[in-house]
Amino acid sequence: MKLESVPTRPEAGDPSAGSGGRLGRRSFMVGVPAAAAGLALAPSAFAISRQDLNASASWAAAPVSAAPAADNQINNQTIRQVVHLSVGGDSLRVKLSNRYGTSTLVVSAATIGVSAGNENAQAGSARTLTFNGRTFFTIPAFGELYSDWIGWNVPSQSDLVIDVYIASNTSSGTSPLTLHNARPAGQVLSYLANGNVAGTPTFPTVASRTAWYFLTGVDVSNSRSPGSVCCFGDSITDGSWSTIGANARYPDYLAQRLLAASPSAPMGVVNLGIGGNRVLATGTGDSALARFDRDVLAQTGVYNIVVLEGINDISGGATAPRIIDGHRQLIRRAHSKGKKIYGATLTPYGNAPEAREAERQAVNAWIRSSGEYDAVIDFDAAVRDPANPRVMLAMYDSGDTLHPNSAGYAAMANAVPLSLFAGPRPRLL
Repeated sequence: MKLESVPTRPEAGDPSAGSGGRLGRRSFMVGVPAAAAGLALAPSAFAISRQDLNASASWAAAPVSAAPAADNQINNQTIRQVVHLSVGGDSLRVKLSNRYGTSTLVVSAATIGVSAGNENAQAGSARTLTFNGRTFFTIPAFGELYSDWIGWNVPSQSDLVIDVYIASNTSSGTSPLTLHNARPAGQVLSYLANGNVAGTPTFPTVASRTAWYFLTGVDVSNSRSPGSVCCFGDSITDGSWSTIGANARYPDYLAQRLLAASPSAPMGVVNLGIGGNRVLATGTGDSALARFDRDVLAQTGVYNIVVLEGINDISGGATAPRIIDGHRQLIRRAHSKGKKIYGATLTPYGNAPEAREAERQAVNAWIRSSGEYDAVIDFDAAVRDPANPRVMLAMYDSGDTLHPNSAGYAAMANAVPLSLFAGPRPRLL
């Protein structure tokens, strides 16, 4: 089906009409004559912007549901959240989520700026986020929203701050909060200040939290990027016990490797790990089977998926055949959407009983030998002790015999063959 270019008027804030707004865009329409279907459709009905055509996920977090409580309350406060982009571009947009909320979430203001370290932002860098042109907006129960595109040249590996002002009290009712709890996984800090101080360079912090609230993604538009890789898994993907504030999870190191290997065609990497996550059962967050479509297949410009899931199922008593059946479902669903999906072997858990170790070995044997994944990434081999393969090398062990330290996460990233991700982005045109 051919797509035809249709010029549009400059958007509000377009640099061609003045400074400080979004880039101008071209729209594309599916070339089906309306008369052929007996319809009279406005040209904007199927408009696809230039940014949309070149969009890739650059940062993401998988949300979970949290009951309203004092330790996650936001009450007439601004929360400043730091994100580390994997790939840059000439435009960006932000995704906010009320996926688990049972009532409408009102966002009274939101901004994005360049981090100056910790809770502070570079002076003059703040940009207002709008949603369908509005600076004050609502997210319906169970809903998610993309912001409007902002024309802004942001480099790869940028640290940005995203401020969200909530004028109401999130603990005044019974609606769950939608957040990504990074305690101890993820190793990030977000900052709270009283009132509306969105965009303030020096942030008047009154408290900090180890979570991202309502914030689930940042997309960039980059015509040179071949798309993004999604790292899907549990706390080991999420980066539990990595160095705080250092972006030292294995997906972070993978993003650095991909950028160094191809700086002229940078590929994004997004981390969709949840600490405690399981393939089969809901525990910490929805199960992998329940969240795969929303957290992975719906990610912008993701054509490659790395799956590292199953160790928590084994700890919960699941058998290898059941876990393998769950993996097969993920493979089928990825392939049905034209995605490449790679199976990562389960890393050692030194303190696990022998019966659980046998299940881990059985899952790994299937990943390595079945040929059902498009390729195998052997994280187990990358971090295990050759003299005692059921345990992690001491130099990679965070101390709990399960989670790697930052050096271990780097070793995992170094075990990923970058050739898996070669090839151009699939195009509509």
